[in-house]
Amino acid sequence: MKKLILLIPLLSVMLFSCTKNPEKEQIAKLDQLCSSLFPANEPGAAVLVMKGDDIIFDKGYGIADIDTKVPIDGNTFFNIASVSKQFTAAAILQLAEEGKLSLEDPVSKYFPEFQAPFWKDIQIKHLLSHSSGVPDARGGIPRELKITGDEALSMSYLPDLDFLHFEPGTAYEYINPTFVVCGAIVEKVSGQPFAEYVTEHIFRPAGMQHTQYFDPQHQDQIPNMAHGYEYADVEDMPEERTADSMPNDQPKNWYEYDYGEETFFATKPDGGIYTSTHEFVEWEKALRADKVLSEADRIDAQSPHTFASDSPWSDYQNRPNTWYGYGWFIEPKTDLTKEVIYHTGDNGGFKILAARYPEDRALVLIFANRADWDRYPLMQQIEEIFGF
Repeated sequence: MKKLILLIPLLSVMLFSCTKNPEKEQIAKLDQLCSSLFPANEPGAAVLVMKGDDIIFDKGYGIADIDTKVPIDGNTFFNIASVSKQFTAAAILQLAEEGKLSLEDPVSKYFPEFQAPFWKDIQIKHLLSHSSGVPDARGGIPRELKITGDEALSMSYLPDLDFLHFEPGTAYEYINPTFVVCGAIVEKVSGQPFAEYVTEHIFRPAGMQHTQYFDPQHQDQIPNMAHGYEYADVEDMPEERTADSMPNDQPKNWYEYDYGEETFFATKPDGGIYTSTHEFVEWEKALRADKVLSEADRIDAQSPHTFASDSPWSDYQNRPNTWYGYGWFIEPKTDLTKEVIYHTGDNGGFKILAARYPEDRALVLIFANRADWDRYPLMQQIEEIFGF
């Protein structure tokens, strides 16, 4: 009898170890990591991880609005900046599938006012894949105009542009105005305003019931709207911020940094969407189900078209083994890594990551309204935690 009693504690330990939940450990690790990056009383982030059909992590950190102290959660709406580009690409691909345009169409077909002969060589697919050779030459526009600048101002230098950085289709240079051109093509071909077309043909069919483009005249229509914030002069800060941009022993005096403070914040096709992590999950589901894009178009958009690594023309996402598709970055599978299809976004105080892991049917979203965190180390840590 005594021997049996002695065995019971050992049996309990064995049962505990067998029923240990590794997913709970993963969740705890990610929660601890995000809590350290995004303090409770500062601008922060909504973080979501979806694996298969299940959301396994869904939590908000910090506050959406400095004045109201409203906490961030999965229903907080962020400006997702350049993550918006995949929706512009989807609109173009829809119209191509309907036979209303071709990805091989020259830009000159839609913009005869663009005078240089090279516009006959630049095709829509070059605009979508950041391989057009068109430079971002908007630097001559006064900053006070760019603060409220719209699509027309963003494209204003193109009719008189007389040089390219490289021959179309031969290199990578990430720029925003060419996606604004794509938005204008959507308008010309569909006969609808760009935002109206995307809302009707992409957002709502995908189940994104409240997702919308930023409109300075109707900001109050964005539900649970987060503001973007900075804590220092951004003029000398690099586009890809690191967590040590400011010494930890100095106080962070936060101020709003979105429309009215940042240039070209109001342009739509290159980065104007406000959505939440919860609504972005609906987009993921729609893509998986080929609900808004055909399987062929989705695969084409998420396939490598332009090699981005080591480009002399652009340092945005110029990382090893990196390509651009149509509205997505792609890091193809290697012997050591799984394929990841993703996009980042930086606009004002917003810093965004949306990454898909096809092999695991996984999605990782980090929507932040502050820019002083290291995006790729966090992305890699999440990959390690969950085995993506």
